[in-house]
Amino acid sequence: MSETRFLMVPDALVGERADAGIAKLLGMSRNVCAELIVDGLASQGGRILGKSDRLSDQPLEVILPEPKNRLEVVPVEVDDLKVIYQDADIIVIDKPAGVASHPSVGWDGPTVPGALLAMGVPIATSGAQERQGIVQRLDVGTSGLMTLAKTEIAYSRLKQAFRDRTVHKTYHALVQGHLDPSAGTFDAPIGRHPKAEFKFQVSPDGKPSVTHYEVIEVFAGASLAEVILETGRTHQIRVHFSAFKHPLVGDTMYGADPSMAAKLDLDRQWLHAVALSFTHPTTGRKVSFESEYPADLELVLDKLRNLH
Repeated sequence: MSETRFLMVPDALVGERADAGIAKLLGMSRNVCAELIVDGLASQGGRILGKSDRLSDQPLEVILPEPKNRLEVVPVEVDDLKVIYQDADIIVIDKPAGVASHPSVGWDGPTVPGALLAMGVPIATSGAQERQGIVQRLDVGTSGLMTLAKTEIAYSRLKQAFRDRTVHKTYHALVQGHLDPSAGTFDAPIGRHPKAEFKFQVSPDGKPSVTHYEVIEVFAGASLAEVILETGRTHQIRVHFSAFKHPLVGDTMYGADPSMAAKLDLDRQWLHAVALSFTHPTTGRKVSFESEYPADLELVLDKLRNLH
């Protein structure tokens, strides 16, 4: 059966092309959303949208047809996905932006399991094929370190480690404005947004969510912060900084200024998983990994440093 979704268009996406805006709202690929629009399945104010039409602030109606096939891991080579470390039990990768952590309905782009399959790296754990080995996720638009389990014992122990909060994850985020104080903690529960599919918000009925931050560099109109997650909610960093009026640069879904992102040639949120450490699930030794900024994020910082 098809599914109809009614979406509220946030101010930051008013004026956005329909295919691009719907992709951001639904967390789907732009190509899939373009196909939906071409098939006449997206409308606003009672009018069928075209791909290049601009979104208004009226409610959006999108009809999602029933998936034709079950989710499958499709091998696709991803040149800039790097293997940082691997052994018989785990693999740690440096994920580029534009790659999904696992296959999902509406996503036709590359995925981490698909990239590993193309490399000949086996991920053999129980559960649905599209999520085998997945013990953590990064948003499609977030780059950096991600670990996967290659064996049942590693999968079980790593999942427990994430539940017990013994995995240490460090991110760097570029946020709009100047954070005051320059170091602090966001302790605010996060739940699903009541009007926007695939979006979250600070909510008294949400799950406990704790984010620690410290400013490491200040620019004109922006701050680079080191962020450590105590919990691991979906979109946690993006939601917390947005809720406290400092959305991530480029994160138009959560209220970032689209003109600022355009000036910096940034088409995603400035967020990178820079460090990851945990107890190895079978050897018991502490392992730590680091990742450098990808070229697009480094270029943004260079531009900000050259502003006078």
